[in-house]
Amino acid sequence: MKNLVDNVVTELNRILLGKERQVRLALCGLLARGHLLIEDIPGMGKTTLSHALAKVMGLSYQRIQFTNDLLPADVLGYSMYDRQAGSLIFHPGPIFAQLVLADEINRASPRTQSALLEAMEERQVSIEGETRPLPHPFFVIATQNPTEQGGTYPLPESQLDRFLMRIRLGYPDPRAERELLEGEDRRLMTDRLSTLLSEADLAKLQEEVNRVTASPALLDYIQRLLDQSRRMPGLLYGLSPRAGLGLLRATKAWALMEGRHHALPDDIQAVFPAVAEHRLEQGESGKSAERVQQLLTTVSVLE
Repeated sequence: MKNLVDNVVTELNRILLGKERQVRLALCGLLARGHLLIEDIPGMGKTTLSHALAKVMGLSYQRIQFTNDLLPADVLGYSMYDRQAGSLIFHPGPIFAQLVLADEINRASPRTQSALLEAMEERQVSIEGETRPLPHPFFVIATQNPTEQGGTYPLPESQLDRFLMRIRLGYPDPRAERELLEGEDRRLMTDRLSTLLSEADLAKLQEEVNRVTASPALLDYIQRLLDQSRRMPGLLYGLSPRAGLGLLRATKAWALMEGRHHALPDDIQAVFPAVAEHRLEQGESGKSAERVQQLLTTVSVLE
């Protein structure tokens, strides 16, 4: 299993130079059956990462460009009367793909943002009184511009909590940036990427995540982190039970990627910032990273 995961990471690292940790976190989110939010300024490789991940994993891929005039039907689909059939025919929207890139999600109105809520949580959409299942696996990668930029609508807490993880790609280091400048167009390279996993392989990996064991002592550590987050001064609320369940799934996925079928405190600490930061921001940009580090420093692994 570890060799398979390492091969996927190596292939993706050919496209996303110097971003191995972010690539691993994105893959971890997919194996944990969560969704991923990438927050960064335009041009940092967010779209490239999502397209490359879909290509390597052999997943059907759709990109939705969120704008202020985008409607829920543009995401979910719509029914149109077919004269030949004599009935309404449903035309599925781009949400009906295995990997969906919701690009610049916070440029759309809250009404359109909420169209993703049921899809992300229930893996289905309800349109015109009928429930339609989404493909399996189903993974949403949403990109978000910093809220300081014009024309953005802040994501509400209920929407943020649907994302298992949030990552930032950041600027490349000088060596990686020089390689980008001297190298081939990343879009052309992405088109030539090999598919390394079948749908069955991915399903097997996701099932293996469920078989990773977490000791009672490890669960105690997770509970202490959750409890301490709810006591932090300056926060209206701490990490939710859903966040705790997501942290456990991400921890198990990270352990599996490391070649183990038992989770360790190191696995929790590896994924905790990505799982917790966007849930602890609560309107104070830049504070969440400090709060996460405070939790990891003050909460003991063993008690």
